[in-house]
Amino acid sequence: MRRRPERLLALALACTAPLAAASTVLPAQGSVEVAFAPADDPEAVLVGVIGAARRSIQVHAYIFTSRPLAAALVDAHRRGVTVEVLADAGMHQRGRNTLPTLLEAGIAVALETDYAAAHNKVLIVDADGPGCTVVTGSYNFTWSAAKRNAENILVLREHCALAQLYRHNWQQHRAKATAVQRLPWNP
Repeated sequence: MRRRPERLLALALACTAPLAAASTVLPAQGSVEVAFAPADDPEAVLVGVIGAARRSIQVHAYIFTSRPLAAALVDAHRRGVTVEVLADAGMHQRGRNTLPTLLEAGIAVALETDYAAAHNKVLIVDADGPGCTVVTGSYNFTWSAAKRNAENILVLREHCALAQLYRHNWQQHRAKATAVQRLPWNP
């Protein structure tokens, strides 16, 4: 089968064209820690990351029922760390979750309503450094994630450009979210 020259040229151009700006590429930097549930203890790792925070913590949660994580965030808030939480509205309108504990402690909580699922599971700590840290993975902030599910987290430390990129994304989501003062909440 003979190929037409214009098809070959199009193929060659497609292979050498720069990729569309659909993502951001950053150079590798810092350290990476990984924890798998239930074999490892991702919840303890998360509590440790929260305990190391000095200035700020942004949480992006699909579902948040973990009492130890809520207690660690309240402790951080009481130490003077700015703690802000974004959560999926559908998962937190009713039912058992720990957002009321955070609200009672004076932690800012907002719910995302623009998506079928605000499925992020991210913790951003001290994005401007030192100690900038991003935690992400499949791990929901729940008892089931800690005890029953196959889950994972990546803890990415000392890569402040990455932490700032995650914080910027968090801020964009926060700008569209609805602050709540108490639960239950109705849109």
